[in-house]
Amino acid sequence: MSLEKKKVVVLGSTGSIGRQTLDVIDKQKERFELLGIAARDEVELLAEQARQHQVNVIAVGDALAYKEMRQEAAVGTTVLSGLEGLCQLAAWPTADLVVIALSGAIGIEPTLAALKAGKRVALANKETLVAAGDIVMEQARQYEAELIPVDSEHSAVFQCIKGEERYLKRIWLTASGGPFKDWEQSRLDRVTVEMALQHPTWVMGPKITVDSATLMNKGLEVIEAHHLFGINYDRINVVVQRESIIHSLAEFVDGSFLAHLGSHDMRIPIQYALSYPERMVSPAADLDLTLLGALHFEAPDILRFPALGLAYQAGQTGGTMPAVLNAANEVAVNKFLKGEIPFTGIAILVERVMEVHDLVKNPNLESILQADSWARQRSHELSKLL
Repeated sequence: MSLEKKKVVVLGSTGSIGRQTLDVIDKQKERFELLGIAARDEVELLAEQARQHQVNVIAVGDALAYKEMRQEAAVGTTVLSGLEGLCQLAAWPTADLVVIALSGAIGIEPTLAALKAGKRVALANKETLVAAGDIVMEQARQYEAELIPVDSEHSAVFQCIKGEERYLKRIWLTASGGPFKDWEQSRLDRVTVEMALQHPTWVMGPKITVDSATLMNKGLEVIEAHHLFGINYDRINVVVQRESIIHSLAEFVDGSFLAHLGSHDMRIPIQYALSYPERMVSPAADLDLTLLGALHFEAPDILRFPALGLAYQAGQTGGTMPAVLNAANEVAVNKFLKGEIPFTGIAILVERVMEVHDLVKNPNLESILQADSWARQRSHELSKLL
């Protein structure tokens, strides 16, 4: 086993996935060295992380935050600015591995920059594959760069099908069902922000927690799985697994199922993406199967949670529609978190934006980014009618 240290860049180091990535690196210092970090505008935390890990390169997405960071950064630290700075850090010459944990469509171009530079990309940014999956996967093939999924569900599938892709029949993505899985439709109109942020099993950031509550998160993962594993949408199923112990399953042509089990700790798939194809002792708690008692499975209710159906629809339509779905959802979730629209208004707003979108069937990156921008503006306009 090689013990040569891998030099790691983490884009989105101040978010939930980013902080857990730094924890993994900190616990595996003999294997990994943190080379650079980036965030949008969390200057204080970013500066603290840089000092703690003795980081030499920092990128800040926001212009005002960049000026603050220049003052906060230690002498000799390189500070980069804006989207250009994020892309520059993603392609940093001495980096071996780039973790993309940025939130939103801003992750697309840094991901492409890292792939073009031949880096291994540990991808935790859903929007990148949802909005620009065809372009991203083509770039990975063109530059022979590794793209390793960090999402627990996709990491599970990645591990289950490795070497047996030609025998794969279906993918089963598991969902916790969120905090409202047993609620009647009439109660969903009364969901508060505080209720939506109480996830039953995972501790995550507010946006992804709300997405889990609407099942949009699972819909976005369906689109990701289509691109990551080159499989048609009619072969990607979603099943509610309440305990969040089975992270996903692969079904093969001979009737066999392979399931990936583990405690619900994101440091497990994060560490696997960093160490692949090797495995290392995990900082996560051991899973005691004798204490589980039972595992439960049920079909998702698309009538109560229409966001999942909208994601399938967007993925099957293709072109710029997934980018529109994603952008509209980001705006809708943000408006819900601010108390501007009801919980049920999230899916309604996304559907209305999708209905008025002029589809571009074979978009380039510019068309995708234009669709993203259009969808955000249209979402703001249509939200006033809810």
